[in-house]
Amino acid sequence: MLELSILGFLAEEPLHGYELKERITALSGHVRPVSDGALYPAINRLVAAGKLDQRTEEGASAAPRRVLSLTAQGRADLLERLRRPKQVEITDHVRFNTVLAFLRHLPDPAEQAAVLRRRLDFLETPASFFYRDGEPVRAEEAEDLFRQGMLRVARATGTAERAWLREAVEVLGQRS
Repeated sequence: MLELSILGFLAEEPLHGYELKERITALSGHVRPVSDGALYPAINRLVAAGKLDQRTEEGASAAPRRVLSLTAQGRADLLERLRRPKQVEITDHVRFNTVLAFLRHLPDPAEQAAVLRRRLDFLETPASFFYRDGEPVRAEEAEDLFRQGMLRVARATGTAERAWLREAVEVLGQRS
């Protein structure tokens, strides 16, 4: 997801490493903070793969800054990642939000809708944080106040997300 975030933010504009880190942190840092030890090796891999260009420019103080931009190969990789997200990028809420943050870069509304339908299909499958005898436990069946709270919040969030996904798929269908 780090590489998707790097490609996605650089599709919007060239950035230097610190700006890129700040944007990635704002997107998912409260849940999964990004460290320099993860960010800069990922940037170096993408540069080595020809997906990013880098140039050096003078810094605001004295130190030069490395400015990163997306190459045509990087844009193609970004679009492919958005067209065909891995299953975990559909099922994991934080990872799906990263896909969602950059889905606008995919130019075809039908392809955008296909990604949203995958998430909707996943959310419509009965699930729970807790199971009893192989069956999902509903909030009303939870044995304690705290699990009831978790399940009620998850149900409300899921209901809202499914409603939005249906609306978005409909809007995208009108654009196709």
